[in-house]
Amino acid sequence: MDSIKSFKGYGKVDPAEEQTFRKRTRKRLIVLIVSAVVLVAVIIGAVVGVVVHKGKSSSDDSIPASSMTPAESLKAVCSVTRYPSSCFSSISSQAGAFNTTDPEMFFKLSLRVAINEMSKLSEVPSALMEKTDDAQVKAALTVCGTVFDDAVDRLNDSLSSLEGENLSSSKIDDMKSWLSASITDQETCLDALNELNSTHYGNSSIVEDITTAMENSTQFASNSLAIAAKIVSVLSNVKVPIHRRLLGFERSDSSGFPRWVSAGDRRLLQESKPTPNVTVAADGTGDFTKIKDAVNAVPKKSKARFVIYIKAGTYKENVILDKNKWNVMMYGDGQTKTTVSGSLNFIDGTPTFSTATVAVAGKGFMAKDMTFINTAGPEKHQAVAFRSGSDQSVYYRCTFDAFQDTLYAHSNRQFYRECDIIGTIDFIFGNAAVVFQNCNIKPRQPLANQFNTITAQGKKDPNQNTGISIQKCTFSPLATLTAPTYLGRPWKNYSTTVIMQSDIGSFLNPLGWKEWISNVDPPSTIFYAEYQNTGAGSSTGQRVKWPGYKPSLTNVEAGKFTVGTFIQGRVWLPETSVTFEQAL
Repeated sequence: MDSIKSFKGYGKVDPAEEQTFRKRTRKRLIVLIVSAVVLVAVIIGAVVGVVVHKGKSSSDDSIPASSMTPAESLKAVCSVTRYPSSCFSSISSQAGAFNTTDPEMFFKLSLRVAINEMSKLSEVPSALMEKTDDAQVKAALTVCGTVFDDAVDRLNDSLSSLEGENLSSSKIDDMKSWLSASITDQETCLDALNELNSTHYGNSSIVEDITTAMENSTQFASNSLAIAAKIVSVLSNVKVPIHRRLLGFERSDSSGFPRWVSAGDRRLLQESKPTPNVTVAADGTGDFTKIKDAVNAVPKKSKARFVIYIKAGTYKENVILDKNKWNVMMYGDGQTKTTVSGSLNFIDGTPTFSTATVAVAGKGFMAKDMTFINTAGPEKHQAVAFRSGSDQSVYYRCTFDAFQDTLYAHSNRQFYRECDIIGTIDFIFGNAAVVFQNCNIKPRQPLANQFNTITAQGKKDPNQNTGISIQKCTFSPLATLTAPTYLGRPWKNYSTTVIMQSDIGSFLNPLGWKEWISNVDPPSTIFYAEYQNTGAGSSTGQRVKWPGYKPSLTNVEAGKFTVGTFIQGRVWLPETSVTFEQAL
C-alpha cells in the first residue's frame, strides 16, 4: 500500500534529474532571453525574404533574396530548435542542402533525417530483448516496438502532407500534431521501462542502452517540430505570396464543432442507431459475439466510415484497434447497457500502456453510448480502461471507469463530450491535445493513505501543441470521498492543463494542485491555469504558488484552449455531428 509521501506514479521523475533540469532550464531561459530579439528579426527577415523572392522569381530559385548563403540560412532556421548543432549537421549532410535557402526545403530535409533515424531505432527493441530473460522488461520493450513503429508513421504522414500543394494553416496544424505525437511515442518507450523497478534490468543497462539509441531520433523529431512551429508557421502567418492561396482556417461551423468531423460523421453521432457495417451481440443475434472479431473485419486504412454496433451486454475482452484501423465508429445501446470490461494491470506484470481494456491508434475513431471499464481495482495500481492515440477522435456519451490511470489520452487530437470519467490517481493522463466538454469528472475513494490527482499531463517538448483542456465540466465525487483530492499534478517538464468554466465541488483540496515530487515545486516551464470556474471548490485564494500556475487567465489566453483553437476543432469536428462549443 502506497502512502502519500512514498507514492510513485507512472513515469516518475528522479529528484536529482529534476534539480538538474531546473538548473538547465534557468541557463536556457537566460540564453533565450538574450538571443530572442536578434533571432526573431534575423530569422523572420531571412525566411520571409527568401519566400517573397521565391514567389516573385519566375525561374531562378537558386539566388537568395537576402545576403545569406544557404549555410547561413540553414543556421538561422536551426537556431529556433532545441538542438541547433544536430539540426545543422544532420540537414547539411543531405543531398541538396546547400543548393537552397528555402526554409520549406530545410523542413523537408529535417523530416527525411528524422524518418531515417526513427526507422533504424525501430529495430532496437527486438535486439535488446535478447539481452534479458525478464518477462516484464520484454513486455516493456514490446511497447517500445509498437510506439516506435507508430512514430515512423507520424513522421511519414508529415512528409507526405508536404507533397502536391502549398501549405495551409490546417496542414501546418496537422504536421505539428503528428510531430508532437512522434515525440510522445518515443517518450512512451522510456515511460514503460522506467516504471519497472531497477532490479528488472540488472547489469544489462537496457534503459541506458535504449536512451542512447534514442538520442538522435528524439532530437531530430524535436528539430522538425520546432521548425514547423516557429518557421513554417511564420510563413503562414505573414501571408507571403507563395502561401497566400491557402492561408487561414476555414469558416467556423455554427455548431461550434471542429471541422475535422465530417457532415456524415455528425449524422452518425446524432442518429440513435446508425446503420452498422457489422453487429456484435453476446447472445449470438449479430454478426459476431466478440468485439475483437468485428475489429478484425475492419478494412485496413479505410477512408470510408466503418460502423460497429455493439448490443447491450458486458463483453469481457481486451480490444486493440491498431494504426491501420482508420475511421471506425463503435456505438452501444447506452452507457449503462453496453460495457467492455478488462482487468489487465501493472502489478500483475503488464506495462501501463498495455493494460487498456480498449486501445485505439488508427485515425478518426469515434465511440458513443458505451462504457469502458478496468475492474483490476486500486490494489493493482495502474490499470487503464481506455487508451487513445487516434488523431481527430471523438467520444460522445461514454463512460470510462477504473481507479489509477483510467483514461490514457496518449497522443494526437481528441474530443470528449458528455462523458463520465471515474478514477483515483492520475485518472486522466497522457500527452494528447485533448478537450473535455460538458463531462462529469468523478474522483472516487482510493486506498488508505493515498491521494487523488484528477489529471497528469505529460508534455515533454515545449514546441508540442499538446495539453489537457477541461471546459464546462462538473467535478463531483462518485460517492463518499475523504482522501485529499487535487485537480492534477504536472507529470513532465512542460505539462499543460487548463480547467475553465467548470463547476468544482467542495471535495477539492484548497491547494488545487499537487507537485509530482513531494515538497518540490515543478519547473516554471509548466502551464497550469484556471478560468471562470464556479462551485464550492473553485476559489483560487489558497491555491499553489508555483511560477507555472495561473489562478486566472485573460479571455485571450483562455481562448487558446477552446475546441476551435486548441484542437483545431472547427476544421474537423463538424463532420462528426457531435454537439460542441468551439469558443468560450
